[in-house]
Amino acid sequence: MTEPSIARLFPLPSEEGLGDGQLLALYGDVPRTPWLRVNFVSSLDGAATQQGLSGGLSDAADRRVFDLLRRLCDVVVVGAGTVRAEGYGAMRVDEASQRARSGAGLTAHPVFAIVSASLDLDPASPLFREAPERPIVVTTEIARADTKEALAEVADVVICGRDRVEPERLVRLLADRGLTRIHCEGGPHLFGDLIAAGAVDELCLTLSARLEAGSSVRIAAGASPIVPPELALAHVLRSDDTLLLRYVRR
Repeated sequence: MTEPSIARLFPLPSEEGLGDGQLLALYGDVPRTPWLRVNFVSSLDGAATQQGLSGGLSDAADRRVFDLLRRLCDVVVVGAGTVRAEGYGAMRVDEASQRARSGAGLTAHPVFAIVSASLDLDPASPLFREAPERPIVVTTEIARADTKEALAEVADVVICGRDRVEPERLVRLLADRGLTRIHCEGGPHLFGDLIAAGAVDELCLTLSARLEAGSSVRIAAGASPIVPPELALAHVLRSDDTLLLRYVRR
């Protein structure tokens, strides 16, 4: 299958037909660690999903960058609601990414960290049983003890708050494990909590050339931050009518 052509529009001068190496260089520069990157796709009118799933908004260019971002990280963090809705399986990357990661001194596959206050997760699912790296389940003190015990057989269950997962503790816990390049794939409520806590260092946002209307949620939901973070535009990529934007904390 032919890869989608991706061009850089900003910063100038523009550049056509970017290869994987050039794309990895554009996304690979992080000024410090730990570094928390969030990746989302959105319609032009702000919808985070089409018929309840983000995959309906994605295209080949978005999926290409999506895969490359996983190549660069130590850990992929996803809320349990998104894991269930989007049908996540075990966290694996393709063979090219495995070779590149191993050559860079990383594990062949990223660690998968699932955030769940309620622990509505099945320990027998392929998500855990087929995981190439032992997953992490991030939960709360009040989550059911019997479910914690069942999940502890197939994952590292860690506590990051009493009745809600606290983003600051989540980032600190992952960094203490050496997982300093943190890649979050949603969902909106987890992203909203990360924004409110001032934990987001970067947003990679794909704008799909669609208008969805309806009742779809935005890419972030929940309480507003006391001091909204300011982000700076790092680059703009284009593939046909799709824009791939990268913003970093000032």
